[in-house]
Amino acid sequence: MKIALGSDHGGYALKQEVIRYLDWRGLEWKDFGCYDEKSCDYPDFGSAAAEAVAKGECDRGIVICTTGIGISIVANKMKGIRCALCADTVSARLTREHNDANMLAMGAGIIGKNLALGIVETFLDTPFSGEEKHVRRVGKIAALEEKQEGKTCQR
Repeated sequence: MKIALGSDHGGYALKQEVIRYLDWRGLEWKDFGCYDEKSCDYPDFGSAAAEAVAKGECDRGIVICTTGIGISIVANKMKGIRCALCADTVSARLTREHNDANMLAMGAGIIGKNLALGIVETFLDTPFSGEEKHVRRVGKIAALEEKQEGKTCQR
């Protein structure tokens, strides 16, 4: 499994902890930035990580900013991405089992290192249930993406 990583400056330190954890597990990863704690914009790095997952270059993605909110919104703008913002292991498990989420977002200012690594472990180790009702629902999400492709909002 290859993991796409992205963060802004607010998520940089926690992303380094995640990298150490992935290395310890022997998992392959690619860091799409940022690369230090200088102020930067989460859309640049969240979108790069999400694009790698959407294109199939990486199997899953983990993105981190201070709250996890902004970077999860960005990731979900990519067709084919189902990014879940999780602050506990139960949500991480259920988003994999029920939603087949392919990206995880976390808020470094919300959760600490130990909880974050537990969330990552749960997210990576939990398979999609494959239950018919969940397959149907994920299919409906994909159909919505197809329906919206090329449409623009009129104000």
